[in-house]
Amino acid sequence: MAERVLSPRPRDEDDQLDLSLRPRRLDEYIGQDRVKENLRIFIEAARARNEPLDHLLLYGPPGLGKTTLATILANEMGAQIRITSGPAIAIPGDLAAILTTLQQGDILFIDEIHRLSRVVEEALYPAMEDFAWDMVLGKGMGAKSIRLRLPRFTIVGATTRYALLSSPLRDRFGATYRLDFYDLQAVEQIVHRAARILNVAIDDEGAREIAARARGTPRIANRLLKRVRDYAEVRASGRITGPVAREALEMLEIDHLGLDDVDRKVLRTIVEKFDGGPVGLETIAAAISEEPDTIMDVYEPYLLQLGFIDRTPRGRVATRRAYEHLGLPYPERLAPHQPPLF
Repeated sequence: MAERVLSPRPRDEDDQLDLSLRPRRLDEYIGQDRVKENLRIFIEAARARNEPLDHLLLYGPPGLGKTTLATILANEMGAQIRITSGPAIAIPGDLAAILTTLQQGDILFIDEIHRLSRVVEEALYPAMEDFAWDMVLGKGMGAKSIRLRLPRFTIVGATTRYALLSSPLRDRFGATYRLDFYDLQAVEQIVHRAARILNVAIDDEGAREIAARARGTPRIANRLLKRVRDYAEVRASGRITGPVAREALEMLEIDHLGLDDVDRKVLRTIVEKFDGGPVGLETIAAAISEEPDTIMDVYEPYLLQLGFIDRTPRGRVATRRAYEHLGLPYPERLAPHQPPLF
């Protein structure tokens, strides 16, 4: 299935845009107030002790700012950051090549850390705990083990699948924070900030229209702003107003709740093909020709947040809200049983 405008995962077209819009300091970071306040204390305490930060784990849906927060931590600590991902570290040798180039206080950001192989993960343990790398030279009877000392560094791990992390790996992080979807007011602020940086004229109503359809995700908000900007430059003299934003987003088939044709296809599959559920994730994936992991990580979180689907032991079930949004009557057989009144 083609990549969607509303996908929270990074796309090639986002690279230049994200770099220009990404905040560099904690004071510039909008939203996630609870996490931000904890990180502020975390940073100030490490500075007072003149020590590197403890290892930190960030988890939550994609597009909420995990990479941005890692970069901010490096900037606040005056440290260098090295960015990699779990799939990119295929063997322990790859990990050794990265760790041995780090300097005192550096930050190593590992995205999708849940995708580290078991052998790489186990090789990472002594590096995180003892700041050491164990290696074996030679073979057979003449082999000997050597321990290389590593400078004190900080690993910032990021994952969208917290449950897939092994308990030993989770336990080695000094602090763990979950990033949640942003509220409407925070996303509006993000849209206004991005518009100022991009030199785009936008009013409050236009920003609110974009924010309302951004699914509580800054990456999507910035991408939608870019698309609406293009529409405004061609059809509306370059200024984004409420009506201009609505016209542009309707052209992209994004409704007032931020659902596109793929989201509606998932809902209609549950409602029309499987009578509202319950239906298994694998079955839904086969019906819409998509990977189960993509449905779970990309589509489901927002549908769950809206209350359009429920997860049950027997599978996914469409709620009354989903039927109402699709303009379909809610079957009485799915309504909660009401005991008789005596």
